[in-house]
Amino acid sequence: MQGYTHIPMDEASIKKYLPIILSIAIFMQMLDSTILNTSLPAIAKDFGEPSTHMQNAILAYVLTLAVFMPVTGFLADKYGTKKVFILSLVLFALGSFLCGFSQNLNHLVIARVIQGIGGSLMTPVAKLALIRTFPKKELVKAMNFAIIPALIGPILGPLVGGYMVDYLSWHWIFLINLPISLVGLLLSLRYLPDSKSTVIDFDLKGFLIFAAASLLLSISVELFSGAHHVTPVLLMFVVGFILVFRYFRHSHVDDNPIFPYSLFQVRTFRLGILGNLATRLGISSISLLVPLMIQLDYGQSAVISGWLVAPMALTAIFGKSFVIRILNKFGYRTTLMVNTVIIGIVICLFAIPNNNSSIYWYIPLVAVLGFFNSIQFTSMNTISLADLRDYQNSSGNSLLSVNQQLAIGFGISFGLLVLRSFEATQSDLHQAFRYTFLVMGITTIISGALFRRLHPTDGANLRN
Repeated sequence: MQGYTHIPMDEASIKKYLPIILSIAIFMQMLDSTILNTSLPAIAKDFGEPSTHMQNAILAYVLTLAVFMPVTGFLADKYGTKKVFILSLVLFALGSFLCGFSQNLNHLVIARVIQGIGGSLMTPVAKLALIRTFPKKELVKAMNFAIIPALIGPILGPLVGGYMVDYLSWHWIFLINLPISLVGLLLSLRYLPDSKSTVIDFDLKGFLIFAAASLLLSISVELFSGAHHVTPVLLMFVVGFILVFRYFRHSHVDDNPIFPYSLFQVRTFRLGILGNLATRLGISSISLLVPLMIQLDYGQSAVISGWLVAPMALTAIFGKSFVIRILNKFGYRTTLMVNTVIIGIVICLFAIPNNNSSIYWYIPLVAVLGFFNSIQFTSMNTISLADLRDYQNSSGNSLLSVNQQLAIGFGISFGLLVLRSFEATQSDLHQAFRYTFLVMGITTIISGALFRRLHPTDGANLRN
């Protein structure tokens, strides 16, 4: 069992500002993961590159996250949460600065790698500091506040990116990170606690196996939905999963694996990980499919489609004020089972309007979805951490971060793949979108069965 050393600080100030520090990290990472999408044509034109080549800039960032996220727990344990988080902010800001002043695609890709290294460390380390600071009964409230940007970022990203490209220039989609990073840096210098592990042993072999698995899965997920030659992409996907099972065997025999086998023996953690993967398979693509439908099928602009999904962010914030009361009254098992089914039904309802309907019919559906998504993500994230021991927090938090990153990618690729399949068989584009929403909704409803394996008392240590 590992022991941890803490540098004493004013506890009240830490608890006040630490969720804000984590929310800043999550917001920048989520915003940066989506804001580039609407700006790629403008950047490609400036660089004199085909738009298809610009995917390298997105891929560079995603793959860097996949490689470095697994090592965040070790780095935080060895060098301290404060030092590693400050380093991550500096790297993220430096990468953003270099992205903003890139002169060609190669410069941009290198800058995105630097930015990705910072991004891979930033959120997991801040979340780890929060987990170690707050007692279990206060964790839901703290996480509930900090997780709001994770719901807002993907919605605001395309909208903010579109406005910046139209009214300023593409450079500002990166430079906007600099003042936000500065605020995060000033707060973390003063209020971020520093904790280290007294037992350090880096599992190099395990890291290489898991990083290779994560890398191959991330590449295949990014390429799968747009692949013309599916076989090599599918091969990478299969090899990635084989390496995951290879790591699982390695974790049985290594003395101090990067992700210990004991993590998977914690039932609530195991179900939280599986639940994240399964439910995000249906949920993650919706914030992309709706704007795509509004633009391609209804012929509206990117800005209009961005505003149409904006209510999702507002109702997500509103939903946060109900999460704790809902969990206290119904518990995690009932909340997650019922809430997952509700989300699936709402997604199915997106298939009702036809292509002659007003686009404003989607606004209430988007708003309702945002409310229940906020309940879902807070519940899944906190139940995953409910029964972890102190010595498991570093590795468990890192694995949860990697899992969420992959789950979002799987969900988006799955949604686009289903849409493409229906496009090939339907002459009416709107029908293809309707069938896709039905598949996504039914997939989400089915995934709710996973949470039946939770016990009614699970998460009781998190409830007030």
